[in-house]
Amino acid sequence: MPDVTATLDITREVCPMTYVRTKLKLESLPSGTLLEVLLKGEEPLKNVPRSARDEGHEVVSLEPRGDGTHRLLVRKQGR
Repeated sequence: MPDVTATLDITREVCPMTYVRTKLKLESLPSGTLLEVLLKGEEPLKNVPRSARDEGHEVVSLEPRGDGTHRLLVRKQGR
């Protein structure tokens, strides 16, 4: 299990705030750290991992949690 640096719960957010919150959290973390993002809903499930990749971050995993939410692990790249 990778070493998660921070967790962000955006299960109550709606797009586009889901990625805005994820982006702000990533910006606050040092490069190379792992952010766990808890997501819910079809749009965030598609958009948040795609937006993270588009910005050059590494999507380590995306897995269902059994309660209707998903767990996304993103490794921050760059600055």
